[in-house]
Amino acid sequence: MELLTSAYGTSVARRAQLVAVLAEPEDLSPARLRGLTGVADALEVRADLVGDPDPHRLRRHFRGPLTYSLRSRRHGGRSALGPVERRARLLRAAQQYDLVDLEAMDDLVPELLVGIPTRQRRVSWHQPEATRPDRGADRWFGAAMREASEALRHRFAAMRTVPAAAYLLVPQPGAQYGAAAPLLLTGLGRTDVTAFASGPAGTWTRVLAPWLGAPVVFGRAGAPGADGMPSVAQLRSDYGLPALPPLDALFGIAGRATGGSLAPRLHNAALRHLRLPALYLPFPVDVFPRFWHWAFVFGALARLPLRGLTVIAPHKRGAVEVADIADPHALRCGAANVLWLDAGRWRATTTDTAAALHTLARAGVEPGGRSAAVIGCGGAGQAVALALDQAGARVTLVNRGDARGLDASSRLGFPYVPLSRFSPAGHTVLVHATPVVERPPFPITAADRDAVVLELVYRDPPTALMRATHAGGLVGIDGWDVLFVEVSEQFRLLTGHPLPEALTLRSLCFGSAEPAEAHDLAKPAGQPPARSAMRSASGEAT
Repeated sequence: MELLTSAYGTSVARRAQLVAVLAEPEDLSPARLRGLTGVADALEVRADLVGDPDPHRLRRHFRGPLTYSLRSRRHGGRSALGPVERRARLLRAAQQYDLVDLEAMDDLVPELLVGIPTRQRRVSWHQPEATRPDRGADRWFGAAMREASEALRHRFAAMRTVPAAAYLLVPQPGAQYGAAAPLLLTGLGRTDVTAFASGPAGTWTRVLAPWLGAPVVFGRAGAPGADGMPSVAQLRSDYGLPALPPLDALFGIAGRATGGSLAPRLHNAALRHLRLPALYLPFPVDVFPRFWHWAFVFGALARLPLRGLTVIAPHKRGAVEVADIADPHALRCGAANVLWLDAGRWRATTTDTAAALHTLARAGVEPGGRSAAVIGCGGAGQAVALALDQAGARVTLVNRGDARGLDASSRLGFPYVPLSRFSPAGHTVLVHATPVVERPPFPITAADRDAVVLELVYRDPPTALMRATHAGGLVGIDGWDVLFVEVSEQFRLLTGHPLPEALTLRSLCFGSAEPAEAHDLAKPAGQPPARSAMRSASGEAT
């Protein structure tokens, strides 16, 4: 069996085939194609998106296998060709490509099956619309999840009546968070079937599928797509693919928007370094209690139990509510950003408090006796306000929306000022805990000359507030420093292991060569993220 050596020097016996999907015209450039050599195992041409490139030109720059896919609108693509022209293009592709995608059941006609031999066929099915069960039906989590998986098995049973080299099933994620797709792979005992859910809510299923038996994993040659497909670079940097080390547990980040999080990259790098048999995944979540119930059912069915979560907006309050034990900080501010299993009981805490105080201390700032204003009254802002109060600061809460600001003021016992009437004058610690990055949330020119600005959101280039802070000669501490402290503490809580000292988080964030939209917040190759990154300590709307 082939051994794959990971970036961290470990030898892994199992691996997936990494297929780079050419979905944009720039993906056909010689430079992009050459850059995929030695990175991807094969290429897939989405002819409905990029047309029909010359396969001979592709092979001059990339020597691996080529797959041709002419995705129809019925299967979620853009091709609107009639049957005659469609079949002509598929037959022509069979003369030049190693695999040709045939859509079940429309393409499985005698003309194509005669002209395209078994060794060149990939039979695929993309569900056109999600089937959403009654959201109030608790039975969904157990019996109906099994029913959905069984329905996919019946779908595959019909597809496999046509002999092929590979089979691909892509249902919509639906209310089951795409669980039926990876569950199809468990116990199937085949090496020619790949299944995952489409859309951003299904991204985690694409990543997890190879561990459950899928032979291939697909990544876009360029930026991640709206269909939930990560980039090839993201699959490698964030999840260590195509290597498949042993796996027996899951961690993840749960929130409304997890696609831009750097947490999978950082946590998975540490898990690989320590050779811990776990994977950290992004879970987009609409309703936290439903997700929480689903996670345990899925873990039992897939034999991959959930061991811990970092939680981002808007579910930090929900994290406190589902925990068996929540620490005093989390209880007082009604928000937690970490849930972890400890001796059979789920604990909840917030790492925002320690992260804020630690970064201030590293900058030589002692909060005791200072007047501090915390702009943003979400979970992160409230946690930092509590930490500053316990460190001896006089804290004022500031928020754009009065309802949340007054609620936080009543909960914590600190004075509140609406953002529309707030002046930074008189406050020597200014904490920015909102997701606003394009403009300063308050007039920094009115701040005292000895004021220190601590920002929880991270971005490179710096946010408008950080630029204005530095231009005014004030001390500014950006969210990158807070992020690295939080990740270290969260990893320790989730796994029981300290973050390996050999890992430099900044180099992991800034040193990955990947295209501009790789996290929907990245700069071109070798540069750090460009738009405000999703993170556990911030992101609540004010």
